Amino acid sequence: MTSLPPPTVSLSADEARRIALRAQGFLGAPDRRGGVRGVLRHLGAVQLDTISVLARSHELIPYARLGAVGRDAVEKAYWSDGHAFEYWSHAACILPIEEWPHFAFRRRANRARGHRWHILEDKQQSTRAVLDRLKADGPLTSTELGGAKNGGEWFEWSETKIAVEWLLDTGEVVCSERRGWKRVYDLPERAVPDALLHDDLDDRECLRRLVALAGRSLGVGTRADIADYHRLKGEQFDAVVADSGLVPVEVEGWSKPAWADPSALATAPRGRHRTTLLSPFDSLVWDRPRTERIFGFTHRLEAYVPKPKRIHGYFAMPLLAGGRLQGRVDPAREGRTLVARQLSLTSPAAAAPMARALREAAEWVGCDAVRVERAQNAAEAAAVTAELAALGGTWPARCRPAAGAGAVTGR
Repeated sequence: MTSLPPPTVSLSADEARRIALRAQGFLGAPDRRGGVRGVLRHLGAVQLDTISVLARSHELIPYARLGAVGRDAVEKAYWSDGHAFEYWSHAACILPIEEWPHFAFRRRANRARGHRWHILEDKQQSTRAVLDRLKADGPLTSTELGGAKNGGEWFEWSETKIAVEWLLDTGEVVCSERRGWKRVYDLPERAVPDALLHDDLDDRECLRRLVALAGRSLGVGTRADIADYHRLKGEQFDAVVADSGLVPVEVEGWSKPAWADPSALATAPRGRHRTTLLSPFDSLVWDRPRTERIFGFTHRLEAYVPKPKRIHGYFAMPLLAGGRLQGRVDPAREGRTLVARQLSLTSPAAAAPMARALREAAEWVGCDAVRVERAQNAAEAAAVTAELAALGGTWPARCRPAAGAGAVTGR
């Protein structure tokens, strides 16, 4: 790391937490006029993932900030009118189309590497065939291009799929939307506005802009926090942070140097806190060490953990309430019932916000009842069920724990 200037601002741990919440859209009135597209521009990246429990993660991100926005409206907002594209950022992410030039450094690096993990048998012929088809027939999925698989295991791609994904990596094609969860590929000259369709930003300028954007989206963060937002290397962060506009700060309890977006320091964060369930892939919590540092909350996605070793469940969603992470729940749907398969609270006071979050989530996905199946203990199951019943409406008769609910305190 390069030598660092002394911090000019000191923040308490609580101030840093509130700055992070506001930067991520969870503190203060949400920008409903900007809608889903406003959320995307504000965050700079929305991670995609195949898992769908309540909904897919990219649908849960605007829901967590805006409330019960229609799911069809979410997809339309992302993928219509050329407002976004998909590329490799923190992971596979939806990105505002304005960020196309910023990833030129990554496209160049991919070209220089020459291949991804799959190797093309005849790169020139295979890529030319894909480009010719797209030019002649317009946007296509890999199935429409000739098939994604070669007849073997799911990971054994066809030559066509390897070719089009390689062209995506290098920017010779663009993923302009998802259709039935399949990527739709198009030519850059059709998918990217002329004013943005260029790779003339040098690597340093790309990195400088991405570091500045990540700092804005996080509000305040360490070197690792900010670099990880768009999966940059630490040395790439070091090379440009001095010119990024971010301000060195000192945060109470943080052992590492930190930087803040100047606009985040201009006014004290105020306003209403959102109460909601968070996708594990939400950018507020996708960085586990940062989540522990800011919220004192340890969270791990257990979808890829063998079932007998799971503690909190397949897709445990943290509960955000009052600006803090106050529990988690692993949800599922059974017909028109949302089932809390496993839940835990950080304190008894979290039962009421957990009930509100569960009911709102249930209504959003078309359920009209909630059942608590298992909890950290029987008292938590009973408390959340009682709070659900207290919400009234048509809910009380069906808000009952399953037999034995709360008997399991861990596995």
